[in-house]
Amino acid sequence: MTDTTPAPENTLLLETKDGTVTIELQPDLAPKHVEQIKALVARGFYDGTPFHRVIDGFMAQGGDPTGTGTGGSDLPNIPAEFSHPSKARFVRGTCGMARTMNPDSANSQFFIMFAPAPSLDGQYTIWGRVTSGMEAVDKIKRGAGGSGMVREPDRVISMKLGAAPAAAPAGEPSGGVDSAPAADA
Repeated sequence: MTDTTPAPENTLLLETKDGTVTIELQPDLAPKHVEQIKALVARGFYDGTPFHRVIDGFMAQGGDPTGTGTGGSDLPNIPAEFSHPSKARFVRGTCGMARTMNPDSANSQFFIMFAPAPSLDGQYTIWGRVTSGMEAVDKIKRGAGGSGMVREPDRVISMKLGAAPAAAPAGEPSGGVDSAPAADA
């Protein structure tokens, strides 16, 4: 996690019950995956979808509207865009694309890493990284057993593209300027 601010068109805001997670999209690593995620976000596809598979110390997976781990969008699957480990690695806050055993089967499901997982390096597509809000990711409800399937899972409240909200300076309202005329004007 860094303090650098990604460009608004490459900033994904994932709203959870515990706060906003800001993700820097990385089209330099996975242009086709980033394009598909942006298209799905623009449709509101992820809004309300569950974090259906969450394994403590590993990752939180979402993006399946069925919540079963087998669902996806109506868009075509995306060919693998694996990064060499010298270029990008699965560390805490890395966002990757879930897939079946077929490397070209990614569609809409994604995961956010709680901790490093070198076994995933070069085997799954990295499309982004959390730049703020990992504390909200850390609070996502965990699943049970080896599968990590979650009963009554936490859900993505919303996902949208755009700049992370800036904090209002001390003493100033956060809602902006009220330009409405006064009632007695």
